[in-house]
Amino acid sequence: MQRAGIAVQRALAAHGRTKPACSQTPLRSYSLSRIRLRRSRRGDRHGDSQLLRSKRPSPISEASLGPGRYWLFAPGRRDQWSPKEVTTAIIQGLDKVLERIKDPEYQHFMQNTVSALNKSLESSRKAAPIVDSLRNAFLEQGPPGLLSQIKYAYHGHLASQRFSKSNLQDQARVADLRYPTEWYPLTRQMRRTIHLHVGPTNSGKTYHALRRLEKAQSGVYAGPLRLLAHEVYTRLNARGKACHLVTGDERQYAEGDDVTMSSCTVEMVPINTPFDVAVIDEIQMIGNEQRGWAWTQAVLGIRAKELHLCGEERTVPLIRELAAAMGDDLQVHHYQRLSPLKMMSSSLDNDLGKLRKGDCVVAFSIVQIHRLKRHIEVQTNKPVAVIYGSLPPEVRAQQAELFNNPDNEYDILVASDAIGMGLNLSIKRIIFHATKKSNGWMEVPVEIPQIKQIAGRAGRYRTAAQAVENDRPAVKEGARAEGPTVSSVVAPARSLGLVTTLHQGDLPVVRNAMESQADPIMTAGIHPPAEVLVRFAAYFPPSTPFSYILHSLHNTSTLHPRFHFCTLREQLKIADTIEPVKKLTVSDRITFCDSPASIRDEPLQPVIVAYAECVANNGGGGILDIKPLDLELLNTQVRIGSRDYLQKLELLHKALVLYLWLSYRFAGVFTTQEMAVYVKKIVEERIKQALSKGPIPIRSVSSTEPKDMSLEDIIDEPSEGGLPTALSRAPYRRVPGKSASGTVRHEIGGEPGSGIDVSILDLIPSRQTIRR
Repeated sequence: MQRAGIAVQRALAAHGRTKPACSQTPLRSYSLSRIRLRRSRRGDRHGDSQLLRSKRPSPISEASLGPGRYWLFAPGRRDQWSPKEVTTAIIQGLDKVLERIKDPEYQHFMQNTVSALNKSLESSRKAAPIVDSLRNAFLEQGPPGLLSQIKYAYHGHLASQRFSKSNLQDQARVADLRYPTEWYPLTRQMRRTIHLHVGPTNSGKTYHALRRLEKAQSGVYAGPLRLLAHEVYTRLNARGKACHLVTGDERQYAEGDDVTMSSCTVEMVPINTPFDVAVIDEIQMIGNEQRGWAWTQAVLGIRAKELHLCGEERTVPLIRELAAAMGDDLQVHHYQRLSPLKMMSSSLDNDLGKLRKGDCVVAFSIVQIHRLKRHIEVQTNKPVAVIYGSLPPEVRAQQAELFNNPDNEYDILVASDAIGMGLNLSIKRIIFHATKKSNGWMEVPVEIPQIKQIAGRAGRYRTAAQAVENDRPAVKEGARAEGPTVSSVVAPARSLGLVTTLHQGDLPVVRNAMESQADPIMTAGIHPPAEVLVRFAAYFPPSTPFSYILHSLHNTSTLHPRFHFCTLREQLKIADTIEPVKKLTVSDRITFCDSPASIRDEPLQPVIVAYAECVANNGGGGILDIKPLDLELLNTQVRIGSRDYLQKLELLHKALVLYLWLSYRFAGVFTTQEMAVYVKKIVEERIKQALSKGPIPIRSVSSTEPKDMSLEDIIDEPSEGGLPTALSRAPYRRVPGKSASGTVRHEIGGEPGSGIDVSILDLIPSRQTIRR
């Protein structure tokens, strides 16, 4: 790595310089050996073209590059490189790859690519398209992104030679995505009223939308996180409005056939169901590069008479345009912050001793979060709560509860940007540990909207628990609105929120962000519908890598200037991960690419492949039959404070969440859903214990007595009636229309009402079956 850095520095010296921001983090290097384009002619079913045929290039894998596989990494500020410096670094790396290529056709393509890069250095004219695409891939994702871009460019080079002109025109017609408003004809038949509630954090905008939802005969809430969906689900049921909970990996259905309320994550919104009122939270996410498509789908497709959108002021121009395009009425409601927010004049000067009760230190690295937690606990001799994205939602909620409780010792919170939404926290002061974060390739500044959203968490008006308890909050008229006047919450006591930094050098950055206005959101994210992707894939032979089909569709598609394509980083990586699995249909691959698989976690990739093989084989999806699942981890002792142990638990939890998500899409394959739920709860309890400062007994999910649970407890305990004791002694009751818990009905199947009512006793197999 050091020699590679020196080589790049020498190359850059020739140009006058020796030293060189989804979901949504770079991809791992695409192994060039995965490019397997077989020489074959396809019949007329693929059109009148001789389709994508090629020979396999000489294997060039990350391992085969030896120490030089990091040839693009060099010291310095890559975000400040000039275009010529970027191009020179790319040439240096591609020259090394070129030396290892034996296939003549692929070698010729690479030589032409390097030649185009060299010409861009020598000429002041506009660079060739491939040069710009390689530069952008390198700057945004580093070497992995560059290798990916080269792979897709090579596929495109071959396709351009084999597809006829008429065939390419047919593909372009299929990929015409300029009018996504027309994808929802039933919704376009109605004239909706859109209420846009905009304002800063802690201004009561979501509160007013939810109050309208509570008064409706039928309605749906769509939030960005399961935590928010569960919070609204709890709130509505607590106020006597029977409500379903529908998320990607969990379904809880209220009793009765007349339930007309649902609380969902935004991806799970029922598009074809008519409602009186729909509430879409955090509408600024419509411009998100990874998940924006889900908000666009909800805004364009929900069949609601009243559509309430809650979010930031910068969404107003875009929503105005969308409402006009859809023929809907729009009313904009503006809100002011309920409690004051003040920027402090000084930092903490890197002195953790200045922390006090109610402080939240925000860091953008998991390693740094745990380091800060340890240092603060040593210095204060008190436990510290932590919240970050890879923790399960249930654990994040538990840590938030510990911090919010004024009667315990959890006075300080260390968190990532995950506190920006989804949690109501009693934070008095936000302290930024840094103002830059790594995207896996380089350090990038934290964006202004993100700084403001995180800072806005200080001085919270009240927590979610307080909101649920107070059924009749005091209100006053006064929120400014374009259209009807709306109400605003009266804060019983104005809680001052403070914002500062740990280091003095970061203070001006945060202050400037707090005083700045974020740029308006001008485009909405979209993904091509599954039907379009299936039709587009039909033009390619079955041996074509699905990741290339996705990439080609994005490059071929025509979009309206009001919309943008969401990035495909995760989907492309998932597609490449499951590419070796045969017998998967295009629809199966689309489903996996849409799944919440965390492909950035390398240990999860064998699990994803195993799940895909279960689908391909149409069986073998019992949770105990999937070997890559590290269930043996539950047989080990809980190691409090061990980051390695905690990371393994987090990975296992993600694998179980993915299992549950898939079990609702492939119900006949992943058949041990209730057991997966049970094991997931055990993992969550172990994570809570691993985060604690002292030993905390893990409770059995069903038992009333504290008990340390392990995988052996599930499988090998002396049983009653053929069931593990931990399950058989649980207070389950068979009640018609209810689950084993006696409160909700779980259904196995894709859509509500299409599954079979079951209880955990029906799904857990006998001990003899488990040991098979």
